[in-house]
Amino acid sequence: MEKIKVKPDCKKGRIKPMHAVNNNPLKPRADQTKSFFDDYKAAGIPYARNHDASHWAVAGREHVVDVNCIFTDFDRDVNDPSAYDFTLTDVYVNTCFDAGAEVFYRLGASIEHWVKKYNTLPPADNQKWAEICEHIIMHYNEGWADGFRLGITYWEIWNEPDLNQKQCWGGTWEEFYELFAVTAAHLKKRFPQLKIGGPAICGIGNTDFTEGLLKRLKKDNIPLDFFSWHLYGYDTSWYENDINKVRNILDKYGYTETESILNEWNYVKDWSDKYVYSIEQIIGMKGAAFTAAVMLIGQENPLDMLMYYDARPSVFNGMFDFYTDRPLKGYYPFKMFNNLYRKGIEAETDCGVPGLYAATAVDEKGNPSTMIAYFSDDEESAEAKETEIVYDKPVSADVYILDSEHNAEKIFGFSGTSVRLTIKPNSVILISDNF
Repeated sequence: MEKIKVKPDCKKGRIKPMHAVNNNPLKPRADQTKSFFDDYKAAGIPYARNHDASHWAVAGREHVVDVNCIFTDFDRDVNDPSAYDFTLTDVYVNTCFDAGAEVFYRLGASIEHWVKKYNTLPPADNQKWAEICEHIIMHYNEGWADGFRLGITYWEIWNEPDLNQKQCWGGTWEEFYELFAVTAAHLKKRFPQLKIGGPAICGIGNTDFTEGLLKRLKKDNIPLDFFSWHLYGYDTSWYENDINKVRNILDKYGYTETESILNEWNYVKDWSDKYVYSIEQIIGMKGAAFTAAVMLIGQENPLDMLMYYDARPSVFNGMFDFYTDRPLKGYYPFKMFNNLYRKGIEAETDCGVPGLYAATAVDEKGNPSTMIAYFSDDEESAEAKETEIVYDKPVSADVYILDSEHNAEKIFGFSGTSVRLTIKPNSVILISDNF
């Protein structure tokens, strides 16, 4: 029998926000009860990135979030409050906070899949674009233009400028480097207390783009509070490899304190023949197990935040049913990981069982919660694993299981220094005293 060894008193650091997401719920209308707002809030989502909110009809489409949606006429005066339309974005942003999630604000435009590009082309004036972004921050953090004092920390410049189909950036790499450098320098000087970063690259595989940007920033000594990037795939080893690759590249250029944030990810087998298959898995138990496994990989590797794409009603939302808003299997890993996040401190967990991923958190009194994920992309050959979870001191806890038959339900309780479990492929387990 294989073992997972847990040492609650051996503290390693903090439990990181591995259960952040893209986008937020909207509150139900007065004449409807259909909404996943309460379930979203119950999952304890710590941050919500607002990318692609303008693709969401209920949120307001072309009137919400994006810089071009707020400042609709680039020829207007950046200092004139009447040049800005904040109305629907105010609703969106405040709904995030009402649901318990701090907004992670993406400054820029949503992806454009259509033939003619409208808002992903380079701005006519980089400095003016930076000043528009400044005023958006002023509105939400300093009360400008009948705004708020929300204290939004993370401000991300653009999204996927390296995507080769030009769906997110219609200019050259050098033109993007200049826009990013001008904007980052301006915003950091104006708001030194905030975290300014980006650019949400679509993949670290193209290191030429990333290294070109870092060289440009280094040349002018421009700080980078966080570096954001994306990864869609089906092999969990890719996530561990790329997390470490990003960290190594940042360190190579002296950005050793820059946070690494993977802020778009999900299960994708491929983008063509297996695309429909991928969507089917995202909304099922395999997708849920994959989600839990990547969360635990992120916790155990040099990653500072993980943001699932997408909590917005879409084919990539494995958390909530598109039509009914009811929780899917993929919702429960967020609620389970939040149990660790609330406890706050990571404890040493030795998981030497192939195919299993695990992490443990303890509260101030040393009470542990252990989360275990068993993901397999090959259901036909994968077998259940007889596993003993061994603690180096007595604990009292309950065992909760997420699988094809259970939705993070309590199975039994135990007291002692070990518990034996038969862990099925594509399942998730939480052992906790207070879930």
